[in-house]
Amino acid sequence: MTDTKREESGALQAGSRVFADAAQVQADRMRYTKNTFSQMLVILAIVFDVLYFVSLYRQDVGSYYYTWKIGVSIIYNLIFLLAAFLASEEVKNRAPGVRVSIMLLVLGVVQFLRIFWLPSQAHAALTNAGAEQVAVMSTGTFVFEAACLAISGVCCIAAAVTSYSQNRKLADYMRTLDATVR
Repeated sequence: MTDTKREESGALQAGSRVFADAAQVQADRMRYTKNTFSQMLVILAIVFDVLYFVSLYRQDVGSYYYTWKIGVSIIYNLIFLLAAFLASEEVKNRAPGVRVSIMLLVLGVVQFLRIFWLPSQAHAALTNAGAEQVAVMSTGTFVFEAACLAISGVCCIAAAVTSYSQNRKLADYMRTLDATVR
């Protein structure tokens, strides 16, 4: 082997070692830093849920919204806000296991399902306003509320996936540390 080929081979090996070291440094940093990316995704999901229910609850078109459905919606919003905030704290602190990721996945899927419950039903419904019939929810309001719920759901699902992925990387790295210590 010539000297230049040895130097190139050594440079390639050193380069791969640097790459491995950078990956190890990144994995090692995860032990000491918070998972703020996943936490911010969950906080963003909360913000879009708040925009949704403020938009929904400020509607006042006849007596359409004065039913048990709005009561269930209010209770679910409270549960969603509490569960999402709890999840944001747990993903921030890199809670071990998949419990938080599953909870965020379920919250995200339910956010998508909610589009077909109150907003789509109100958009399709008509109510009497004086002598004429009007739509309970305008198309613009429906699109805004559906977008808020969809973005909230996407944020929850993305937070679940990123949190799970980072927790797996950290767990794998911790196993390699335990193996090298032994």
